[in-house]
Amino acid sequence: MSRTTRDAEGRMPLREHLLEIRKRVFLAAIGVLLGAILGWILYDPLFRVLVDPLQDVAEHRDALIGLNFDGVATAIDMRVKVSLFLGVLVSSPWWLYQLFAFINPGLTGKERRYAYGFLAAAVPLFLAGAGLAWYLLPRAVALLNEFVPEGGSNLIGAQVYLSFVMRLILAFGLAFLVPVVMVALNFMGTVRAAQWLAGWRWAVLVSFLFAAMMTPTPDLLTMFSVALPICGLYFVAYGVCVLHDRRVDRKRVAVT
Repeated sequence: MSRTTRDAEGRMPLREHLLEIRKRVFLAAIGVLLGAILGWILYDPLFRVLVDPLQDVAEHRDALIGLNFDGVATAIDMRVKVSLFLGVLVSSPWWLYQLFAFINPGLTGKERRYAYGFLAAAVPLFLAGAGLAWYLLPRAVALLNEFVPEGGSNLIGAQVYLSFVMRLILAFGLAFLVPVVMVALNFMGTVRAAQWLAGWRWAVLVSFLFAAMMTPTPDLLTMFSVALPICGLYFVAYGVCVLHDRRVDRKRVAVT
């Protein structure tokens, strides 16, 4: 962080806060913009990958299934949105670091180490969830088009299709961030490991409900392939919380 003035209690004045926020938002926006430029360059191969599931279904069903650009500016609008979305994804380590850099001066040395750990875990987990959604996308498209009547056609609005893909990817990415939130709340002293263990049945139920709603095929194998990693991450996070609680309890006993 840039050099700032502080009051007698070590707090940063409001003006300095606003300047720092502006700086971090600007740097994060630069990262997203650079990522979006990469997305713009890679748009053509990325677009082909996006429409491949539709083309596969069209060939399999021998039906008219594809994207419909239903406006004069729809094509350029979709290219901009796809580029920005890819920019947000690829620059996620950078803008997450900017968030950390903003709160960093208010943290103790120990809290900073924890924050680095959360940041290091959040990025790969989010990308892993997004990658799983990308893997399931062709199956989702195939399943949803099974409801098109024989002899019918399905010209999907390009914007509608893009929104569907983005929601799917974001939903899985955010679901994989749950363990990071669990550990963060535990380290903050808000929730102890025993409380997470007490709610494990609800966690498993919610994981399977999420998998049932978000997985594109009705078979149990696909649902379990999504739900089990989420459940596994829940219990891994619980184990980290147990170790942290034991360390905190030992320190309390030593002090007393």
